[in-house]
Amino acid sequence: MKKIKEILAQTEFSKADLVCLLQAEREERQLLFEAAQARKVATVGKKVFFRGLVEFSNICAKDCLYCGIRKSNEKVLRYEATDDEILGACRFAWENRFGSVVLQSGELSSPAFVKRVDRLLQAIKKMSNKELGITLSCGEQTKETYQRWFESGAHRYLLRIESSTPDLYHKIHPQNDLHAYEKRQDCLKLLKECGYQVGTGVMIGLPFQTDEDLAEDLLFLKKLDVDMVGMGPYIEHEDTPLYAYRSQLKTKQERFDLALKMVASLRLLMPDINIAAATALQAIDPVGREKALKIGANVIMPNLTPCDFRKEYQLYEDKPCLDEDAALCRNCLEARIELAGSEIGYGEWGDSKHFYRRQEVTK
Repeated sequence: MKKIKEILAQTEFSKADLVCLLQAEREERQLLFEAAQARKVATVGKKVFFRGLVEFSNICAKDCLYCGIRKSNEKVLRYEATDDEILGACRFAWENRFGSVVLQSGELSSPAFVKRVDRLLQAIKKMSNKELGITLSCGEQTKETYQRWFESGAHRYLLRIESSTPDLYHKIHPQNDLHAYEKRQDCLKLLKECGYQVGTGVMIGLPFQTDEDLAEDLLFLKKLDVDMVGMGPYIEHEDTPLYAYRSQLKTKQERFDLALKMVASLRLLMPDINIAAATALQAIDPVGREKALKIGANVIMPNLTPCDFRKEYQLYEDKPCLDEDAALCRNCLEARIELAGSEIGYGEWGDSKHFYRRQEVTK
């Protein structure tokens, strides 16, 4: 078996190599983190980019077995932020030089929903003199919808696969056409065809999940040639079917540690992509996001969702920052990022370097 130092000196990694990295402990884990941090600084620098997160609706047509806002959860108070509330949050981001925002919602594809998102995109661009970058995270859509939104101003899109292992994917989703593994993959390809910077991600520490599954996830991200990744520890929600399998879970601390190793391993595997420090990390460790920034992540998402709605957009339990207004959230993150030894890329979109390299290759 290879030694950890030998693996860390490589630029290409096999599944066995990645499993070894994910199982690293103590001194070996520290070597992994140091290597990932060095690769990050050398490739994308010390800057951290803000993505102001606006969770504008928790109405969802999907029934994913792990998600707190799944359609069948009748305990959730459903909401839709008004256009004025959404634009107000985006104005805050623009005036505070966040650079970009993420518009996130439950998955809907009705004509009214598609039209509304289109209208919001155009309004945000007009309000910000086209200065504010926009990422969408609104689920599976047709190519026509993706193209329409792209032309109206969205330039990045996050569509998480949650698990690239078909067997595990089917265990955490209902068995029907609305939750088809193939459809998810097809949508990721469509987004690329439309010209988006494409992001996806996985949950780490799911029931039934192995280290080999996670290594496959990393190789899937590499093969898909994504531009950005958002991934974090799975945190159970009591109002979901998957909660019944909580006895099979690693401890939250173990899931947290594994998530950090996934971030570090991905930075080594795909050095020039954008990697988000997931909010779920902070649900386990008060400085979880800062720890991720230190070992490979370079994007962080301050929550700009109006406080009245935040408690209703809980995909998992113990979600942090539910009662901090946007200004408090910004000030808190600024201080935390400085402590993590990074600097904030104010007023910058912070586009993926990988995206531009990928564009050059395809010309």
